[in-house]
Amino acid sequence: MDSLALVTTIIFLLTYALIVAERIPRTLLALVAAAVVLMLRVLSQEEAVGKIDFNTIGLLVGMMIIVNITKRTGLFEYLAMHAAKLSRGEPMRIMAALSLITAVISALLDNVTTVLLVAPVTFSITAALKLNPVPFLIAQIISSNIGGTATLIGDPPNIMIGSAVGLSFMDFVNNEAAIVAFIEVVTMGLIYLIYRKQMVVPEHLKLKILKLHDRDVIKDRKLLAKSLIVLGLTITGFILHEAIHFQPATIALTGAAFLLLISKVEHEEILHEIEWSTLFFFMGLFILVGALEKVGVIRMVAEGALKMTGGNLLLSGMLILWLSAIASAFIDNIPFVATMIPLIKAMGDIGGIDVGPLWWALSLGACLGGNGTLIGASANVVVAGISGRHGYPITFRDYLKIGFPLMLVSIVISTVYMYFRYFQ
Repeated sequence: MDSLALVTTIIFLLTYALIVAERIPRTLLALVAAAVVLMLRVLSQEEAVGKIDFNTIGLLVGMMIIVNITKRTGLFEYLAMHAAKLSRGEPMRIMAALSLITAVISALLDNVTTVLLVAPVTFSITAALKLNPVPFLIAQIISSNIGGTATLIGDPPNIMIGSAVGLSFMDFVNNEAAIVAFIEVVTMGLIYLIYRKQMVVPEHLKLKILKLHDRDVIKDRKLLAKSLIVLGLTITGFILHEAIHFQPATIALTGAAFLLLISKVEHEEILHEIEWSTLFFFMGLFILVGALEKVGVIRMVAEGALKMTGGNLLLSGMLILWLSAIASAFIDNIPFVATMIPLIKAMGDIGGIDVGPLWWALSLGACLGGNGTLIGASANVVVAGISGRHGYPITFRDYLKIGFPLMLVSIVISTVYMYFRYFQ
C-alpha cells in the first residue's frame, strides 16, 4: 500500500469511527472528509463530481417532495385511526394493523416519514385504551425497517444498491417482497407472544376507539386526490422504468415537479422541508468511497475477501448477509453499504463470479439488521425521541431485548431463503 492509499484509508477509518461515536454530526464529517481527499488531490474536482450518484440523490429528493406534500392531507393519520376502528378496539389487532400500515407505507415511501406520522396517532389510541404505547412503537419500528426492505425506494441502502447496479423497482419486488412479507408475518407472530399478556383492556375502553372521528383528520381532500394520483403515477413509472427507459430519479423528480405545480402548496416551504443534511451526507460519502476506490484499497480488500471465501459464492453470500446485519445493528447502514457496493463489484471483476445474489444478501442484511438495536436505523432513533418526549422513554437495553432476537430470526429466515433461492 503506497502512502496516498494509506492516508486515504486513515481518513476513511477516522471518519467512520467518528460517525459511530455520534459526537459530531455525520453530514459535517462526510463533507470534511470529502474536502480533505480533494485537497490532497486523491481525486480531482471533476472525478469527485463523477463519483456522486445523481440517481440516488435525485430519487431521494423527488420522493421527499412527494411525501412532504402528501403528509399535509392527513392521509396517514386517517389510515391509522381507521385501522384501529376496524380492529374493534382489540389491542393486539390494533398493534398488528398499525404495524402492517407502517410496513406497507415504508415500502412505498420512506420509513422515517412513516413513523413520524403514525407514532402520534399511536399515543392517542393507547391513551384511550390506557395502555403503555412502547410495545406498539417497538412493533412499528421493526415493521418500518422490514417493510422498507421490500422495494427499491423503501430504504436508502436499496436506493444506493439499485442505482449502482442498475436494479429496477420490480427486481427488488421479485427478489425480496415475498420473503419480506413472510418475515413480517413471523415477526408479528413473535411480537404477539411477547406482548399478549399486557394487552388486556375492559370493554368500555374498547368502545372509545369505535367513537374516533377518523374522517376529521383529512385536512384537504382536493390535495389528497392530487397527491394520490401523482404518487400512483410515480410508482407505476418505477414499475415500468425499464420499458419506458427513464431512470427512477427522473421519474421521482418529474412526479415531484408535477405535484408541486398542481398542488398550489408554497414550493419554498416544501423545499425547506427536504432533508438536505441527508443528501449532503450521501454526497460526502460517495466522494470518500470513490477516493478509496481510486487508490486501490477497495480492490485490495476484495482480493482478501475472495481469498477468505476461496471465491465460493455461497460463503461470500452468507458472509455478506451476516456481516451486513450485525454491522448495521450497531453502526449506520448507509456508510456501510456505500463501502460494500464497490467491494462487491471488485469481487466480481477479480474473481469472475456472478455477484448477483450478493446484492440481495447486502440489501437484506443491511436493511433488516437495522432492527437489532435502538441506533440501528434512523426510524428507531426518531421513534425513541418521540416516545421520550411523551414520557415513555425507550432505553437501549429494553429495545435490545426485543429487537435483537427478532432481527436474528429475520436473518436466519433470510439465510434459508438465500440458500434455496440462489445457491442450490
